[in-house]
Amino acid sequence: MPSRADITYFGAGPAALPTDVLETAAQALLDYQGTGLGIAEHSHRSELAAKIINEAKADLATYLDFSPEQYEVLFMQGGGTGEFAASMYNLVGAWVSRQHAAVQKEVQSADEAQVLAALRQRVESGLKVDYIVTGSWSLKAYQEAQRLLGPEYVNLVCDARTVNDGKFGKIPDESTWKLSKDAAYVYFCDNETVDGVEFPSFPKILEPKEDGTGPIVVADMSSNILSRRIPVSNYSLLFFGAQKNLGSTGIAVAILKKTFLPPTVSQPSPALLRKLALPIPPIVLQYEIIAKNNSLYNTLSIFDVYIAGQVLKKLLATYPNGVDGQQAVAEKKAELIYAALEAHPGAYKIVPDKSARSKMNICFRVTKGGNVDEAEKAFLKESTDLNLTGLKGHRSVGGIRASNYNSIPLEGAEKLARFIDEFAKA
Repeated sequence: MPSRADITYFGAGPAALPTDVLETAAQALLDYQGTGLGIAEHSHRSELAAKIINEAKADLATYLDFSPEQYEVLFMQGGGTGEFAASMYNLVGAWVSRQHAAVQKEVQSADEAQVLAALRQRVESGLKVDYIVTGSWSLKAYQEAQRLLGPEYVNLVCDARTVNDGKFGKIPDESTWKLSKDAAYVYFCDNETVDGVEFPSFPKILEPKEDGTGPIVVADMSSNILSRRIPVSNYSLLFFGAQKNLGSTGIAVAILKKTFLPPTVSQPSPALLRKLALPIPPIVLQYEIIAKNNSLYNTLSIFDVYIAGQVLKKLLATYPNGVDGQQAVAEKKAELIYAALEAHPGAYKIVPDKSARSKMNICFRVTKGGNVDEAEKAFLKESTDLNLTGLKGHRSVGGIRASNYNSIPLEGAEKLARFIDEFAKA
């Protein structure tokens, strides 16, 4: 049987973790810092738990280069899928609170019924949440917003399948996007894990204007966070599951602009939301509650936060220039694998269009010999025999997927590129 050191694991998630981080975490699980108790056994309200959380927040801000004065880091539960709901609840709530304040100022009446009627009219005529659908995950987020909020409030900015013969694989030109006026937010998935589509840069149409105004932008970065520099100040909310580049399954992270928290904005009361026929968020998904309690409103998995913190410390020690150092490595690895595939057009077909190829999830089909199913079975068997594992594509689309996460060493990418070349020639 192969040892851990023999295997290069390209699975899309949960992804591999650095061996030294796991060794440290294994010891901490038995006895954390000589306390006689494992880290998973200590109270989540203890001083050591607070220290783990605060250090992880600070290290994340340092690595991604954003200001903790402007953004709050929240450790959430429910994964990235839970954040589909949380982002909608909280940013719609913020929109309602802003409209409520504006109506009270305009009506200038103590008559609650008059204020409510004016606010209800604003909701019915003006509330929109915008979704840019470029793959399986953004489609799921769009569908969840429709399910929870109501399809009448959800605007489809674009659907990438309309420009790619009914399949995902391209990002529609921004000139075709149908953005709402003053949407509560605009959502996109920066990297589509299933479909291998990644935005090459922040969309220009969503960039803030010179006066600082512009769309309220939400992005799911579950599978490419920590892999490249991002303009954090362009976003109101970033969220991501930990299990790709940050840590183990069990926590999600939200990086939220503090202007969406008290005292600037408070969420509307449940009573007001009921009167407006709008959904009320579960309290564990309410950002202001989680922020007020430093992510400890209920029992948080401190062990998973600890692993994420150790990954961040390793990244900072490895790359003194932060995420820029990791980005250079990620780009080099992706270039190696794509070049090997492109060298054999008769044996491989890269799925996404070149303009939208992901550096994190490299999706392709094996066309050698004409029988794709048989060719891919042979590819997977031979690669597994060489300890190149986790290459099978997502069950919904099939094919091959090499997930080029931070845990994949350069040597692992080189080994896969050699195999791609040798398999094509054999």
